[in-house]
Amino acid sequence: MQCISESSASGYRSKRRNGGFTLVELLVVIVVLAILAAIVLPKFMDSGARSREAALKSNLKLIRNAITIYKTDTGLYPVTLNELSAAPAPAQGNNGTADVALTAANWHGPYLQATPTNPVLDPVSGNAYTYTKTTGTVVSSAVGNALDGTAYSSW
Repeated sequence: MQCISESSASGYRSKRRNGGFTLVELLVVIVVLAILAAIVLPKFMDSGARSREAALKSNLKLIRNAITIYKTDTGLYPVTLNELSAAPAPAQGNNGTADVALTAANWHGPYLQATPTNPVLDPVSGNAYTYTKTTGTVVSSAVGNALDGTAYSSW
């Protein structure tokens, strides 16, 4: 029977120890990474929805301001939202009850540089905005509530 001296046994252990990590060390690192991921990931999960909602709020504000300026200049509401970016003056506007001829001399547009699509699309729902030409109101076509709990229809 061969006897291993104490010094050679400890030398064997130290060589083996320097070769890599133990299973316990690897598990500790994995658990720490999992905890960090559980803390950080929920903050970024809804970033796409937040950006679409921010774009929707911004678009609604710009379109409403353009409608207000259009109404101030012409005394009429645009018949469609695309008329806000029309290069020549549109032929008609709405006086609140009917479409009537628009006086081109009063029109100082275009009031929006460009409409992104025809029809103008709501970034949350992907559908056209809901526009009422007799009152000049424009609201989101998205249904349901935003991340902050408010209804899209109230924006």
